[in-house]
Amino acid sequence: MGIWLADFWSALPWRESGLALTWVVTSCLIIVGLVGCLIPILPGHVILLLAAVIHRWMLGEASGLRWWSFVVLVLLLIASQAFEFFSGAAGTKWFGGSKWGAWGALIGGIVGMFFFPFGLILGPLIGALVFEKLLAKKENTPALVSGVGSVLGTVAGMIVKFAVGLVMAGWILIDALDWI
Repeated sequence: MGIWLADFWSALPWRESGLALTWVVTSCLIIVGLVGCLIPILPGHVILLLAAVIHRWMLGEASGLRWWSFVVLVLLLIASQAFEFFSGAAGTKWFGGSKWGAWGALIGGIVGMFFFPFGLILGPLIGALVFEKLLAKKENTPALVSGVGSVLGTVAGMIVKFAVGLVMAGWILIDALDWI
């Protein structure tokens, strides 16, 4: 099947413009992927990985993308998602919150994703605050400090997510253009 697809691709009448079309598609996916790293509704890192896969599929060996690039991109995707997932809880713990506050930030972050854009910040804050007050039996000020820590952790996670997205986009471009 793969040989047939390669024969089909090379027989297309617009094959000469295929390289330009491939770069247009790849560039658009990279841009959408980077936007998705900022907006949680779009799976930014997955779209960036898809950009690399489609680029390789459209150009084959001529794409410049090697198999180990896909391994690196998948590892970056996994690391970024894990960091983002736990960043709110880590911020809560960093600011002296209890395990209950960390769990509240984690659950609040998950629930907050459904209330974009304000839920991204308010979810971990409210979750940490409520869990600290109700389950850890903390006073208002320590519970609020724990909640603020969850917000700062969440923001740090978003910054790291975007930075990893930039690294992924750069990796795709550098490898596809044979700069490494």
